Amino acid sequence: MTRVKICGLRDTAHIRAAAEAGADWVGFVLFPASPRNVLGEGEDPFEDVIGLSDFAQDLGLLSVILLVDPDEDFFDDVLHEIEPDAIQLHGKETPDQVLRWWRDCAGICELWKAVSVGDESDLEALDQWRVDRLLIDAKPPEDADRPGGNGETLDWSLLDGFEPDVHWLLAGGLTPDNVEAAITATGATAVDVSSGIERAPGVKDEDLIRDFIDAAKSA
Repeated sequence: MTRVKICGLRDTAHIRAAAEAGADWVGFVLFPASPRNVLGEGEDPFEDVIGLSDFAQDLGLLSVILLVDPDEDFFDDVLHEIEPDAIQLHGKETPDQVLRWWRDCAGICELWKAVSVGDESDLEALDQWRVDRLLIDAKPPEDADRPGGNGETLDWSLLDGFEPDVHWLLAGGLTPDNVEAAITATGATAVDVSSGIERAPGVKDEDLIRDFIDAAKSA
């Protein structure tokens, strides 16, 4: 059965809805440019996300923290203060940085890397990443101010016969209406959604969360 990650959650009601519908992971964005950001300001910027992550884990969900080009100290703080089940890198991190962080995460949590795919050359470059999971996403628009969550759909035909040596999730423009077709076209065993279950940027819809998970699980 397809595993599902619901990303960009900001409140406990939507976390509970995801859990009750059968989600596997929930994602929390720590990136101020995103409408889904839950990184606070002031002396304790992690206060809100720690509460959300703990709430999710208490419901049996796996918690994923999304970071974009973090520095070493910030990554270390996320790893040890929030204690997520996975950290997802979604920026322009280098293979050497990712390798160091993958080693730091060993025995603590998984490390994921989101990769934007526009053509076959992007798939051929995936061997450079040493991570626990890859998230295969669509390339953002040229004028985008964030690397993901833009609602852009990946050309699924690129993933025909795609069998990397590491676990992976399909992302990019997925919705309750197209996720079954995406899974059928790509053979994905796990999917990630954010903007496709929103009624406005950053505002999740409980009905869409349930519909998406139902569609993905039945594919």
